Amino acid sequence: MTGALFPPARAELGPGAVHVPGWLDPAAQSEIVAACRQWAIGPVPMRAAVLPGGHPMSVQTVCLGWHWQPYKYTRTADDAGGGRVADVPEWLVQLGRRALTEAYTLPGEPGYAPDIWKPEDYTPDTALINYYAHGAHMGMHQDKDEKSSAPVVSLSIGDTCIFRFGNTSTRTRPYTDVELNSGDLFVFGGPSRFAYHGVPKTLPGTADPDSGLPAGRINITLRMTGLA
Repeated sequence: MTGALFPPARAELGPGAVHVPGWLDPAAQSEIVAACRQWAIGPVPMRAAVLPGGHPMSVQTVCLGWHWQPYKYTRTADDAGGGRVADVPEWLVQLGRRALTEAYTLPGEPGYAPDIWKPEDYTPDTALINYYAHGAHMGMHQDKDEKSSAPVVSLSIGDTCIFRFGNTSTRTRPYTDVELNSGDLFVFGGPSRFAYHGVPKTLPGTADPDSGLPAGRINITLRMTGLA
């Protein structure tokens, strides 16, 4: 939690899966929240994606670069008015590269980052911005709609969530539950790139007031689609 006497330490939940608490300071979080508010209103509005069975997700999403809907990417938002989504801004690409450097550079192990993915070669061409209102959740799933195996960079702002990170074979155990607080970074790549993961719940009232998001949770995931 923000302001804790002993902030949580960096942790590796699996090979290539790294949690870096408090990576974004409140000023950076507030700037990102302001950008998200603009993205949420257009050119393609934020919406709840509808699963193939007709059930809308409890999480609301707006996309950059490529538009995601279960389970495909398109250039136009055919399920949200047909417009083309905004591009991924260069500052967000650079933030993703810095995130990879932070997650995959370990003291005394200079070769760790290139063994997973070279940060300078990381050019995310899509970003999914998910908003979790009170009661929203995300079931266990794999991020496998991309043709690239580049790492996923995940940023959390607002309310704390319980993030469940599992294995690559099944939605069930073994998995690890970890709290992601406002400003936390989570990166998963390499052997953990296709691990099942989800958000069973958020914890209302836990947002850092200096983050610019007084309630709810924003999660931004940066990805390389491998699409042309």
